[in-house]
Amino acid sequence: MVLFVIFCPIIAAILIMAGAPARKAALVASVLAFAAALFLLAFFDQSQRDFQHVTSFTISPEWHLSFTTGIDGLSLVMILLATIVTLAAVWFTGTIEKYENAFYACLLFISGGAIGAFASIDLFFFYAFHELALIPTFLLIGIWGSGNRVAAAWKITIYLAIGSFILLLGLILLYQSFPVAARSFDIRALKAAAGLGQISADAQRHVYLLLLIGFGILISLFPFHTWAPEAYASAPAPAAMLHAGVLKKFGLYGLLRLAIPLLPEGTHHWANLLVVLLLGNIIYVGLVTIAQKRLDWMLGYSSVMHMGYIFLGIASATILSTTGAVVLMFAHGLSIALLFALAGELRKQTGTLVFDELGGLGKVMPFASLAFGFGVFAAIGLPGLANFAGEIMIFFGAFKNGWEMAHFHLFQIATVLALWGVVISTVYMLRAYRKTFMGTMSERWKEIADLRPAQRVPVVLVVGGLLCYGFFPQSLVRMVTPVLHSYVTSDRHLTDEERCSHGAVRRPPAMDPEYRNAPQGNGYKVVDK
Repeated sequence: MVLFVIFCPIIAAILIMAGAPARKAALVASVLAFAAALFLLAFFDQSQRDFQHVTSFTISPEWHLSFTTGIDGLSLVMILLATIVTLAAVWFTGTIEKYENAFYACLLFISGGAIGAFASIDLFFFYAFHELALIPTFLLIGIWGSGNRVAAAWKITIYLAIGSFILLLGLILLYQSFPVAARSFDIRALKAAAGLGQISADAQRHVYLLLLIGFGILISLFPFHTWAPEAYASAPAPAAMLHAGVLKKFGLYGLLRLAIPLLPEGTHHWANLLVVLLLGNIIYVGLVTIAQKRLDWMLGYSSVMHMGYIFLGIASATILSTTGAVVLMFAHGLSIALLFALAGELRKQTGTLVFDELGGLGKVMPFASLAFGFGVFAAIGLPGLANFAGEIMIFFGAFKNGWEMAHFHLFQIATVLALWGVVISTVYMLRAYRKTFMGTMSERWKEIADLRPAQRVPVVLVVGGLLCYGFFPQSLVRMVTPVLHSYVTSDRHLTDEERCSHGAVRRPPAMDPEYRNAPQGNGYKVVDK
């Protein structure tokens, strides 16, 4: 079933390129992939922290290279996000005037590449599937985009190509940093070897920095963020939905899947640098977002800004904050996809997204106004929507990271500053909603039609996901927490009983030879059951 979820959109894209009816084939593939993801969700064993539904095909025995796929709680959440956004993007696309088959094929290749990266247990295919998804992104912006689309396509191509190259160097160095006997492309084997201390602390610092820069460029970490707003503003709405909602989460997923479990010393060493950079995302980019005068550019910058919250959860590396980061990744993917979809419909009907030229559209587009309001409220973290659950877990987890310090710790300072980001996002989101749907409506907008019944289906699907996991975030937490507990060791404030109940136990000091040579209280280790 995991293989079906990966290859269903890819095979459909190939059939579309061969001449199959584009829209029908894309819709069928999207619905089937979403149904398969729901099947995996229904039969997922939440008590297990290991990969489930594992399938492996040996490709090169001498290189220990195999095409290995499987899911755990972390990858299942991301696959569910990818299938929901894919279905919404394909359904919302409608008729394309030129090269319709190629357009739908590009969308499905992005979806299949992202799902393949999330489901890959092999390091080689983890990287290869992401590269498969990048190429169609460039084509969608350059051929079907709007505005200064050619410049935007070249800019995103250069930035993401550099980021992918740096990431490739980091992955190669990661592979080489292990002893020859422990080298493998299997992420499970690498994790086991790293747990035995087979990668030195110095090597961890170098590898982590390369991975952070590579993943950071792909995620639009400050100051490598300038490609994202222009690309999203120029991209057709379905492309922006898939890239901002799904593909950008690949870098965050990579940090959680590789950097934290394999390179704990590197994660700790560069944590302060990451905190400074993520505050650039939240504060600086947030202020730049307020200054935007177009809806598409405002949404592009807001997507960059919200990455800072997820980086804060990853940098603090507590169970609570990393779980919140995963929840927010899922929630942000849905909310930003919804907002880009509605912005694309507004651009199609009005021909402009300049705030000063809009206004009062809620009178003629009540359903779109209501749906956009849900997206706005989710983006600003209103309780009852999934974004709120993720953000509040990040804030509490990050603040707790410095709880034992006698003075204000860096993570506590960063949390206080990040809370001001919530105020900033509230300002620009509510202002955008007011300028677009409230106030006096121009005479030329009186003939605009609301969303058609067929267009309302994906909107209801996305809004339903935000509300469902907003009221019941524990359903996501139960899937993710066992995975994170297997390698996030900074739950130092838990009691022994809480550690055991969460799946981690302390090694008794008498059994730990390092404890006798360490300062009192610093020799505890968190190990698997």
